[in-house]
Amino acid sequence: MRHTQKLTLTAMMMAIGTLTSHMLFIPLGIVKVFPVQHFINVLTAVLLGPYYAVAQAFGISLLRNLMGTGSVFAFPGSMIGAFLAAYLYKKTTKLGFAFAGEVVGTGIIGAIASYPIAALFLGKEAALFGMVPAFLTSSLGGAAIGFALLKIFMKNAAGRLEITNRT
Repeated sequence: MRHTQKLTLTAMMMAIGTLTSHMLFIPLGIVKVFPVQHFINVLTAVLLGPYYAVAQAFGISLLRNLMGTGSVFAFPGSMIGAFLAAYLYKKTTKLGFAFAGEVVGTGIIGAIASYPIAALFLGKEAALFGMVPAFLTSSLGGAAIGFALLKIFMKNAAGRLEITNRT
């Protein structure tokens, strides 16, 4: 896939993530659970690679915050999850590792990274283990949908060729 095509697909993923952010979220305390972000992270990680996955995660997080439909916790959670999903997929070329990377990256590492933000900037004494379940719930649901969709794509010979020949 050429650079222009990758940029275009990244922009499309950002548009989908931003447009759905006001319709498909679940408020859980101080975080907003947004499984579409994790779905898009897994797709972008497998189809485009680490740089584009992190770029789209940052872009969606920024746009959601500017529009008032996101929270500051979207940045560390989505970006760490997108990077880990793309990195593990790139190293192994197994969809299960992209799924696991998104869940661990967002659900555990992203939640831990968000704790200091909650304590320092928002002045809220959020319990560390109170954030982990919310992040895990969101990432499990969204990553599972992305994993299932990619599995369907992989059954198609053309889809298999496109995903494995990405550069």
